[in-house]
Amino acid sequence: MSDDGGLISFQRRMQAIPKQARDAIKPALMKSAYEVADIMEGMAPEDTGDLINSIAVTGPGQATPPYSQPGGSMVVPENAAAITVGSTDVRYAHLQEYGTSKTPAKPFFWPAVRMGRSDAMKRIKRAIGKAIREAK
Repeated sequence: MSDDGGLISFQRRMQAIPKQARDAIKPALMKSAYEVADIMEGMAPEDTGDLINSIAVTGPGQATPPYSQPGGSMVVPENAAAITVGSTDVRYAHLQEYGTSKTPAKPFFWPAVRMGRSDAMKRIKRAIGKAIREAK
């Protein structure tokens, strides 16, 4: 069994929460995603600005932009937000992040996720706790 970082357990707990409480979590989720995206924008290499402009936050039930990294276009599940980089014009985000044989890596995506994860998780957990208390 692969380590999913507790995702399956989290999803099970989220399904047990009433819909009203799940809806109350969305503002904290989106605020956290935008904060991490802001960190990414500050860390991304700025040659022409196209890479920075391609950083997008996608909310629950919405589709991510085509050709976005990581993973390409997908519909974001309920109680989730996705931060993606890339578009039909910017298809080189992964090359910036990991480098190539001719250019060094200029990581910005995963370092920003690691920097913003702690605050985001605290905010989301507080919102979940509050939503559950109010739903009782």
